[in-house]
Amino acid sequence: MSDKESKPVSQQDKDLIYSKPQVNVADFRFDAQVVEVFPDMIKRSVPGYNTIIDTIGNLAGRYAKDNTNVYDLGCSLGAASLAMRRSIDAKGCKIVAIDNSSDMVERCKIHLNAFKADTPCEVKYGDILQEPMENASVIVLNFTLQFIEPDKRQQLIEKIADALIPGGLFILSEKIYDNDPECRALLNELHHDFKRANGYSELEIAQKRSAIENVMKPDVLDSHLSRLQQAGFSHATPWFQCFNFFSLVAVK
Repeated sequence: MSDKESKPVSQQDKDLIYSKPQVNVADFRFDAQVVEVFPDMIKRSVPGYNTIIDTIGNLAGRYAKDNTNVYDLGCSLGAASLAMRRSIDAKGCKIVAIDNSSDMVERCKIHLNAFKADTPCEVKYGDILQEPMENASVIVLNFTLQFIEPDKRQQLIEKIADALIPGGLFILSEKIYDNDPECRALLNELHHDFKRANGYSELEIAQKRSAIENVMKPDVLDSHLSRLQQAGFSHATPWFQCFNFFSLVAVK
């Protein structure tokens, strides 16, 4: 069962990381503690996550070509890789899933190895800025770019563009930042309402915000589109948005 599929959440699997007051809230890390509760954390924190994952699978099925590679960059527990693996029927195609959290990589391997499919999937521990990529028909960056240092983001987008074959597809999902202060405040409050509706307390919301503000730096939508144009993508369009979470597709 993947991290996107619903199942009863035990107390052990429930995200309670920020449920008790912390004197000093440490920066957020994708460590073993987060791995244990990640499916619940994502479900209760990211609106539309399942729709995004399902659509990634659908798009990969449409765009994956014979004898090419498909990359899942910042794969976490492998939800996008699993969705693509279920949908791809191209011959000689291979999925490469990469993450820089060793804890995530080890659990991802377990998730993906439990699903048998014709399309092989290699899970690698590594830095997506350094790992080689080539002959790609599909590349996915699902809520990952926001954790990359801002001055290295254009470098990564250009690396992705260079790795894609002509007509190759890039899928980018991110939390975005609105330049308009009033709109930004509204979107943030709607997101907090979403978390409240999913059982997070005011303490949990506040402490998670403190933990993540130094490690996750969202961009405005125009910055994403500008990077894609500069990298040479001929077509790009957002296909999903809920509050301040969005996903776009770009074709080389």
